[in-house]
Amino acid sequence: MDKKNAMRAGAVAAGTTLMMLLMSSPALALTRDDGDDPGQGIGLGETLGVFVALPIFLFLVIVGLVMVLDKSKKV
Repeated sequence: MDKKNAMRAGAVAAGTTLMMLLMSSPALALTRDDGDDPGQGIGLGETLGVFVALPIFLFLVIVGLVMVLDKSKKV
């Protein structure tokens, strides 16, 4: 019975996702709006720094702070 319920839930989730994708409109990103003034693009190094290196660095800082400030008993 569990397999049948799982299949039903999967079918409902897939159907819902498909309908949402089909009913959504495109973003129309190529159409310029009034007041739209895009800046200069960023390079590969800046992109990797902002979206890869910075999150990894922040994660390591948070992990380090949690480990240093851990007040639980050591085993």
